[in-house]
Amino acid sequence: MSDRLPRRLAQLYVGLVLYGVSMGLQLRATLGLDPWDAFHQGVAGHISLSFGTVTIVVGAAVLLLWIPLRERPGLGTVSNVLVIGPTVDATLWLVPEPDALAVRIPLLVFAIVLCGAATGLYISARFGPGPRDGLMTGLHRRTGWSIRLVRTGIELAVLATGFALGGSVGAGTVLFALATGPLSQFFLRVFAIPAPAGRGSGTVARGGSESGPELQVRDLI
Repeated sequence: MSDRLPRRLAQLYVGLVLYGVSMGLQLRATLGLDPWDAFHQGVAGHISLSFGTVTIVVGAAVLLLWIPLRERPGLGTVSNVLVIGPTVDATLWLVPEPDALAVRIPLLVFAIVLCGAATGLYISARFGPGPRDGLMTGLHRRTGWSIRLVRTGIELAVLATGFALGGSVGAGTVLFALATGPLSQFFLRVFAIPAPAGRGSGTVARGGSESGPELQVRDLI
């Protein structure tokens, strides 16, 4: 696996940076956010912290929930918390908010496609799930409920809370929900890194370290 390590590290960090950029662009489109970002925006609107900082704080708080679930963070988990937030804030600083709907709609579509590509990059690197995905898979293992049921329950609760706090919910929220799964699955195949013989598929998301339990990525998206 050592000969693949440089590529894996590159995919991890390029993917996380692009994911942060996609979040910032979706915010700039002002047409609705995915559930977690609607929550982050809602929280940021009530405290004196930037959107990116709230993303970091929430990610760290979610990591604390891993303790009773006995999930193990990996390099990708910690990097997710530390890289995405500052990248979002940098994107918001660099990209002005457009006024014209003719600009905002293509910006939204580009942001969602970019999010799918970023997801394919960093998950295929196999350095562990992000804090929010780890919460989902941990609850799945502890409760026996299906991934889809757990994910739907978490995201509905997060979306409702974000909306109540003033987070942006709209057409972009719906488009994200419909498109992110198929896009991520497509880019997972594009960026897949072959696993060594005897280690299984290269397109898996692991619960913690590389020796931990495996979940097929198609069950996560």
